[in-house]
Amino acid sequence: MKKEARARIKINKLLEESGWRFFDTEEGRANIELEAGTTLTHTDFNALGDDFEKTEKGYIDFLLLDKNSFPIALLEAKREGIDPLIAKEQARRYATSQNIRFVIMSNGNLHYFWDIETGNPEIITSFPNQESLGHRREFKPDITAFSKEPVETDYIVLTQKYNYKTDPKWLNSSQRNSFIQENKLRFLRDYQLNAVHSIQKTAGESKTRFLLEMATGTGKTLVSAAIIKLFLRTGNAKRVLFLVDRLELEDQAERSMVTYLKNDYRTVIYKENKDNWKRAEIVITTVQSLLFNNKYMNLFSPTDFDLVISDEAHRSISGNSRAVFEYFVGYKLGLTATPKNYLKKVDIEKLAEKDPRKLEQRQMLDTYKTFGCPSGEPTFQYSLIDGVNDGHLVNPFVIDARTDITTEMLSKEGYSVMVEDEDGNLQEEIYYHKDFEKKFFSDETNLTFCKTFIENALRDPLSTEIGKTIIFCVSRKHASKITQTLNILANKYFPDKYQSDFAVQITSDIPNAQQMTTNFSNNNLNGRTKFINGYLTSKTRVCVTVGMMTTGYDCEDILNLCLLRPIFSPSNFVQIKGRGTRPYTFIYKERDGAGRTEEHIKKKKNFKLFDFFANCKYFEEDFNYDQELKLPAIYKPPTEPTNVPTIKYISKNYTNLNLDPIKTLKGTPVGQEGMKIDRKLFEKFTGVVKKDEYIRTSIDEGRYEEAEEYIREKVFDKPEDYFDLNKLRKAVKVDRRISLREILDKIFGRIKEFKTKEDLLEEEVQKFISIYKPEVKFVNIISHFIKAYILDDSIRKIMDTGEYAELATNPRFNIKDLKELDVWRQPVVEYIKDYVSLNTFLQ
Repeated sequence: MKKEARARIKINKLLEESGWRFFDTEEGRANIELEAGTTLTHTDFNALGDDFEKTEKGYIDFLLLDKNSFPIALLEAKREGIDPLIAKEQARRYATSQNIRFVIMSNGNLHYFWDIETGNPEIITSFPNQESLGHRREFKPDITAFSKEPVETDYIVLTQKYNYKTDPKWLNSSQRNSFIQENKLRFLRDYQLNAVHSIQKTAGESKTRFLLEMATGTGKTLVSAAIIKLFLRTGNAKRVLFLVDRLELEDQAERSMVTYLKNDYRTVIYKENKDNWKRAEIVITTVQSLLFNNKYMNLFSPTDFDLVISDEAHRSISGNSRAVFEYFVGYKLGLTATPKNYLKKVDIEKLAEKDPRKLEQRQMLDTYKTFGCPSGEPTFQYSLIDGVNDGHLVNPFVIDARTDITTEMLSKEGYSVMVEDEDGNLQEEIYYHKDFEKKFFSDETNLTFCKTFIENALRDPLSTEIGKTIIFCVSRKHASKITQTLNILANKYFPDKYQSDFAVQITSDIPNAQQMTTNFSNNNLNGRTKFINGYLTSKTRVCVTVGMMTTGYDCEDILNLCLLRPIFSPSNFVQIKGRGTRPYTFIYKERDGAGRTEEHIKKKKNFKLFDFFANCKYFEEDFNYDQELKLPAIYKPPTEPTNVPTIKYISKNYTNLNLDPIKTLKGTPVGQEGMKIDRKLFEKFTGVVKKDEYIRTSIDEGRYEEAEEYIREKVFDKPEDYFDLNKLRKAVKVDRRISLREILDKIFGRIKEFKTKEDLLEEEVQKFISIYKPEVKFVNIISHFIKAYILDDSIRKIMDTGEYAELATNPRFNIKDLKELDVWRQPVVEYIKDYVSLNTFLQ
């Protein structure tokens, strides 16, 4: 097929997918013209032939019309292999003559969107739709107003419309703190003001990307609210997308934005407002939910948001998640608490390929490049040390605690145990710290952990009970064990104070887990303390979790953190540690018999970080431990073999020696609709799933993992139907291995159809292009190489071993192709290895 024809087909498809119409249809009138006042007919369209770019009358420009049939955008289409930007000035002149503000330039593979009034052309992976362009046309950015907008300490307070400067309570200094607390007033601190001012300064220099690197607990969300208000108030944005990287952070982000900006702007969570999100100025969602099945392309247009903020940017824009972020045009702001220099001790050359620190370092470097900071210097930085020195944060008091077993498990040699095999012979098994509660189980070790914590934990300075604590475990089962053990011990240490609610398990499989984290933060989880009447602190003292309550969870009065698991990600370690760095003032107002009130006040000076798996040493080899605890030996080798699988014996083997020839042979072709039994199986499974209230609710709330686990336990492999994933895959007749989540999305109408292997390959190509933005001359060969590398294991082997001579006989990708690929070989290979699941493309 000629390049002209290929480009034409691709451009036509992109236009149609975005709701543009060449002809009148049932969905509406044609909204594409060849030139002003001329609608394209079927005859005209067919007469264009392959060379759509030029006719006898000259070059063709597609005019895209608004809902009133006035031109709103110009589409300049070029042949494949031609850089679309070559038509930039020509398109500008024509757009200006037609009073058109927006220009799209495309060669079928590479596409640019250009708002000629505000900036430069930006790469897009789909075309903006009519409604989104109409939205963008309604506002006129004014970067001068943005840069000169006065932003003082009360910038957010003024949004809340409290007349604090004249209110009598405010003028009475003795009631000042109470007034602030009662009305939830938040004033910007000096460093927070500096962060906002840095954005104003950088934007005034015509930059559109910013990165704030601020330690956990320094108020990134408050700063974000001030920046959002700044963009909206000065007319430099009409709608903002706030991306979080965990489902439970959606509610927390919404609560914060509503608290700070409720009187001026509306905030919504997308999944709860799928039909009316366009009425809000601030839309919150998780990057994972948009990335799955590339929903962001189906749900949104590239011009729907004028400012995109990525919370925990090093994770939410890493790898192919970054494609979601790059999809939208406009201003981009990244927030992160993980400084790049935290990995200063990592020798990138000496690390194994699977070392998570190597991947994380690459993600951090990508983060700086993505947000316009290739030098590694963020737009603004405020570190943990800065926060501690300024009195805004507190440092941990680290307790390095190891048992005899964990000491050996942490060593290079590992922990050796002699166990019996099936034949009764003793064999040596070696376990390392990564095997704890996965392959190696010891209730006695867990008991020692729990006792050590209770006996050494920081106490609440006023009630003297165990300070509020978060414990991080290996798995849900491990969390369940630890919770039970702690409650048993609490009953012995603190009789009559707790009724099995000293510790509570908070994992994603626990009903209302998210609400429980909120109650814990609000000091009302399972009621209030029994130690002091009227004291505002939670009865439950310990939350036991795995992955929840790590990123962005706010609970200022945390006094203890326990790591009952090894951690391999530096950013995860920083985030977990950050749960305790926030300062807090403990206050208790005691009334005597005469009705007089005595106020007791204690400030949080530090918090304890119990490290049972040498995580601190792992990340900081020269870490100075404040305290070391030598734990007693508690393990005794089993006298009898354990965990030996049960073997079922039959009385006698039987081998058939008689001939058993085929008696009948009949062939029946299966059509494209598949076998009836397969179709009926999928229909029946659909009915079962839709009727189940738990599954429906889980999918509606975005809790896919819980729904999938429930289906595997309650629906699959039951005698009634014997549903399983393999049978369902066969029933839907897709040329690749689809996931259970995709099946659920299809059943509940979240996707119209299953994507083919070619669809997914093309999407990976578009993601890579949007992230790395290669020159146009490399686009085709990059596309070719991505598809070949994903589909052909022989090509993957050649690239991994460097034996390129073998490409001479490879029909899919040859030596000439490799030379043409040039410097893009390694970036493509790394991208696929890190972020593309090859299993998705299997039959």
